[in-house]
Amino acid sequence: MRREFEEYLKCGRLEHGFLRVVCEACHAEKLVAFSCKRRGFCPSCGARRMVESAAHLVDEVLPQVPLRQWVLSVPFALRYLFARDPKALRSALEVVYRTIAAFQRRRAGYRRREADCGAVTLIQRFGSALNLNVHFHMLVPDGVYVHSGRTVESPEFVRTPAPTPELLQGLLERISERIGRQLERRGILVRDAQSSHLALQPQGGEDALADLQGHSITYRIAFGARQGQKVFSLQTLLPRGAQQEGQERVAQANGFSLHAGVAAEAGDRGKLERLCRYITRPAISAQRLSLSAQGNIRYELMSPYVEELLPWAVAAEMPALRLAA
Repeated sequence: MRREFEEYLKCGRLEHGFLRVVCEACHAEKLVAFSCKRRGFCPSCGARRMVESAAHLVDEVLPQVPLRQWVLSVPFALRYLFARDPKALRSALEVVYRTIAAFQRRRAGYRRREADCGAVTLIQRFGSALNLNVHFHMLVPDGVYVHSGRTVESPEFVRTPAPTPELLQGLLERISERIGRQLERRGILVRDAQSSHLALQPQGGEDALADLQGHSITYRIAFGARQGQKVFSLQTLLPRGAQQEGQERVAQANGFSLHAGVAAEAGDRGKLERLCRYITRPAISAQRLSLSAQGNIRYELMSPYVEELLPWAVAAEMPALRLAA
């Protein structure tokens, strides 16, 4: 992580290397600084990767069928587990995909050997306030590919209607139950008559990181005089009668949340590319970063309805940075 941040500080600076580009016609010259090409922190490199990934998905991967975004958020305890255990994260994603695919097949009226679904999943590790929040963004066709009685090379696409809130609620309860059973079989989740808890083994040398992860996941301040306190949060209501796109298709159960309200029709590739950019976006946007008159780093949140103090600070051989929303 230290190397990631130090490389970011060198990104785009000529003194750390550049290319000299010359126009063959007019002989005009331009110096192009090297980029850090890091994946975790740099807004510039992250934005370039976002544009390239979205274009690749739209042009080369995603079919010309209606596609829907499914967003699954998990309870705080599982966010902590998935941030530390990639195997548990991968196993949970397999459960989520199998459950959604079976749901789509049942709605279309086919069995598993008769039809297939498919999905593109991006695992995001950040929330809108730059907090640690491991969750799934999935692009799933609004239908299934039927191959019964046909060749596998040319299946027929059968569309299914958008999920109703009632069906979405039942699907989310099924997902949460199956993830819980899987963690129990692996011995990670322990249940008794009163409650359940994660049986995590301490990992040597990671106490500092684990402490930071725990603070960030639960929106608590990690450093300074207010260490351990919840971050200050302001929330305002939407205007009367107003509703954000897709908010009618949101289900919540057992600390899980499933959103399936945003979709793109088969011919609307422009909306699909915007959706792909959204799910492949980097954690930090350079356009939302600024410096206040007091020397604080200000980060403008994406949603105007929630304002939160950022629950972390960065120090890399420099004075501690005070962060304020």
